Amino acid sequence: MPDDAAAARAAAEEESAFSHPPVDPDATAAYGDHPDQVIDFYAPRPGPDSAPPGSPAPLVVLLHGGAWRARYDRRHLTPFAGHLARQGFAVASVEYRRGGEPPVTGPGADDGDVPPAGRWPDTFDDVAAAMDALPALVREALPQADTRRTVLSGHSAGGHLALWAAARHVLPADAPWRTDAPAELRGVVALAPIADFEVAEELGACAYASLQLLGGPEHFAGRRPYADPALLLPTGIATTVVQGRADLVVPPQVAEAYAEAAAKAGEMVGLTLLADVGHFPLIDPAADACAVASEEIAQLAW
Repeated sequence: MPDDAAAARAAAEEESAFSHPPVDPDATAAYGDHPDQVIDFYAPRPGPDSAPPGSPAPLVVLLHGGAWRARYDRRHLTPFAGHLARQGFAVASVEYRRGGEPPVTGPGADDGDVPPAGRWPDTFDDVAAAMDALPALVREALPQADTRRTVLSGHSAGGHLALWAAARHVLPADAPWRTDAPAELRGVVALAPIADFEVAEELGACAYASLQLLGGPEHFAGRRPYADPALLLPTGIATTVVQGRADLVVPPQVAEAYAEAAAKAGEMVGLTLLADVGHFPLIDPAADACAVASEEIAQLAW
């Protein structure tokens, strides 16, 4: 259990990250019929770091976190999307179906009030469909976006989905989401991702969310090869993980385990560990850690 000081700091970091007013997108487009199958688009804003007006801008595709649970949607990530747009990026923020009611019991549940995490296979169906539809939607909504310079990023559960979306070409042959070739990406920047399900479950990350995402204990082992980024290596795509050392939600051991799995698979994954940083500063425009996350994206995009 974290001590009182660590818990208080984590609570303050979360409060700060959620204190910013939402930033409305410039456009929204559907990639399916469900209300959650939509993508928000942010055009690059003029600023000191922006390209000249009319110049092509790198595209950042964002996947929000929230333990794949319905109570957290893309809205909480809009300040970060707006921040990236002010840095000169074109931004596409993807919504997807998440877990809803009823609450679950068992590992991680607190008196039965923890809603289930994700939907199998719907969450994965949506992310795959969004990525497949994205090029055409971007051409319509963000004509200034240079899709040849696309970086995929996500936070927490969204960091998992970003790593997974970049690894579809190495999914098992019978996976419905498998692609024949790697995605055309400059790279992936995963922020505090749930990147190794085995270690995440050992540590109870996000109230055992990855166990719930895969449908419970009876499905965990059988579905991991289709869903766990630590088992989908090497990808051949440049990947960086940014992680706070003081993260109590997704402990740093999860990111370290993913980087170790990548090394064993013959792939080098960049791992940036930030001292005295918890889970939420990575997406908080008011935090120094957010500037680090933005710079890692810029390093790949530009």
